[in-house]
Amino acid sequence: MRRPALLAAGTLGLISVLAVSACQPATSDAADQPDADAPITFATTPLGDDPTAANPIDAFAEVLSEETGREVEIRDVPDYLSVVEAIRSDHVDIGIMSGFPSALAVNTGEVDALAAWPGNDDPVSTCLVLADSPVQSLEDLRGGTIAFADQASSSGYFMPVHMLHEAGLEQGTDYEPLFAGGHDGSFVALEQGQVDAACTSTLFPSMTGTDMFPFEEGETRSVGESEPMAIQMSILSRQSLDEETRTLIQDALPQVFSEENAEELGVLAEGTLGVELMLDPEPAVYQPFVDIAAIADVDLSDLG
Repeated sequence: MRRPALLAAGTLGLISVLAVSACQPATSDAADQPDADAPITFATTPLGDDPTAANPIDAFAEVLSEETGREVEIRDVPDYLSVVEAIRSDHVDIGIMSGFPSALAVNTGEVDALAAWPGNDDPVSTCLVLADSPVQSLEDLRGGTIAFADQASSSGYFMPVHMLHEAGLEQGTDYEPLFAGGHDGSFVALEQGQVDAACTSTLFPSMTGTDMFPFEEGETRSVGESEPMAIQMSILSRQSLDEETRTLIQDALPQVFSEENAEELGVLAEGTLGVELMLDPEPAVYQPFVDIAAIADVDLSDLG
């Protein structure tokens, strides 16, 4: 089911790049294919490099294929913004995104939200330091360097920046950010002493000793946790997706994200089980992300 990496127009490392490209017309063979017969294409960023570990992305594709009766092809892209651009440009049919990339995409006015899972009351981000670090609180990070996953990551950038702001620390003034290109890169930077802290999802510390989190229990500790998120995860689609495929995917999602598939889906199932799925969520549900993004000097509402 997996195909070679999608050739995006370079790594879209800045949200402003997407803002410009969102105003350009989309051209792709995807929109010209007979949708009812074509495979469902799915853009994603890589999740881990351990060849011995089960890949939740592959599991998602397999289960979605079983539930829809359609082949599902995976297209790897380098980062969250490239997922958004691949959907917006009609290169792929769908993508799974956390809250902030979803808000970014929806605010272009050129990407549809097929479904979304509301957040819960749990913190979504944590800032980790090594166990022997002198840092005891977020305030102790003043003057330090902090690793973030990606400039469009909810748990690895936007929510931690908001958390640090609430603690009185502003990016570029009170601390220097290091963008590691992914959560795994943040952990490497912390392990090698390149940064004073790594801000990431609260899910990862529970995966000690795995490819997802390379530390053993007790090697790191948290110095702060963020607020919850309004939306945990969204399924986004290109606007040219035919109605038959759109409905097929929406009907399949409750079966895909079910207790039966929880172990296979791993981190993708977090925050979805037992949570009522919203179909065709209105753009207004993403407004809390727009408000928090402003703290990171990103105005998502201007990306149309």
